[in-house]
Amino acid sequence: MPRPVPGLLAAAERHLRIGTPAALADAVTRSHLDDGRCVGWYGPPAPGWRVAIDAERADAPVPPALARRFGAGDFWARWTRAECCCKLADVPIATWWRRHGLGTPSDGPALWRTLRTADLVITVGFAPNPSSVDHGVVVTDKRGKAD
Repeated sequence: MPRPVPGLLAAAERHLRIGTPAALADAVTRSHLDDGRCVGWYGPPAPGWRVAIDAERADAPVPPALARRFGAGDFWARWTRAECCCKLADVPIATWWRRHGLGTPSDGPALWRTLRTADLVITVGFAPNPSSVDHGVVVTDKRGKAD
């Protein structure tokens, strides 16, 4: 695990701000809440890594259809982790559900931390930049030969 990602995750509380979308317009990345607030990430750059966050109100009711499908226990922590991993993988949540439910694969490239700040559940995640990850894609040249 390259530095500085572990340190950024350990100190995540210091790099998160809660406010209005306008006040947090300069955040590296943001998550918008259903009550109009916004959570922003203000951590320093982590060369070779992308960052994403997702936040939800800890006391928000779990939608009944989602509770039936995934269970209500620790729902918002699981939800924010899945959403964060979706953002990092650039995968729609419905696709993620089919593959992983609200789980996070232990063999995936993302590193994350879920924390409780004020009345919120927030997950901060990092993943290697796509250019630094081998996705197993075979690229063919114009002659049709695999590189």
